[in-house]
Amino acid sequence: MRVSRLYVPLALATNGQVELDDDSGHYLRSVLRLKKDDSIILFNGKGGEFKCVLDEVSRKSVRVNVQSCSERSVESPLHITLGLGISRGDRMDLSVQKAVELGVNTITPIMAERCVVQFKGEKKQQRLQHWQKIVQHATEQSGRTVVPELAEVDFLQNWVSIQQGLKIFLDPYADMALNQLQPDKMKVTLLAGPEGGFTDQERTIAKASGFIPVSLGSRILRTETASIAALAAVQMLWGDFAAPVQNTEK
Repeated sequence: MRVSRLYVPLALATNGQVELDDDSGHYLRSVLRLKKDDSIILFNGKGGEFKCVLDEVSRKSVRVNVQSCSERSVESPLHITLGLGISRGDRMDLSVQKAVELGVNTITPIMAERCVVQFKGEKKQQRLQHWQKIVQHATEQSGRTVVPELAEVDFLQNWVSIQQGLKIFLDPYADMALNQLQPDKMKVTLLAGPEGGFTDQERTIAKASGFIPVSLGSRILRTETASIAALAAVQMLWGDFAAPVQNTEK
């Protein structure tokens, strides 16, 4: 039976014991329906994971005994930064989730001219918290031991000016293909537009900051499809998709 994995922002040490916070405790108790003496894997995002056994499961407290540490990693050698034009509802959620599964290291939600979503009052912080939960759960599901960074919402003109590595923005009208490029020091920065794409002015701003317009083929892809396809493509070209799967667990 597959053992569930859970991210916890706690210090973890072999032969130690930790008490989970209310949210994690509720998830183990009410969603996974785990009981005392059941096994679980915990990780804290600093690399490696810990095999644990539940010592107490009650409404008052959920305590876990940490038994052993496994120094394992499934991170790609390719460091990927993604600027993701903010799209509506489930489209943005899907893009964030799949980006984590595909090995992205940093995600920045980007405000562009054609973004349909507008933040008012506390809505920006609420959406960031929502996307952070998606990042966390996707990290748990995909077997990663390092939680990707979700940066603050930024405006396109600010974000493009501070990026590094091979800088690419996805443009269905571009003449360049990904396989004509090479990453700079194994760093790639991808910029994916919102629903409706980039304006001509935004294309000019991106190119002035060193971003190369790249096409993903002759078909126009929806925003959520474009980012997923680009991430898979760069992992195949320069990342770990082309490498044999190795078990790094000790």
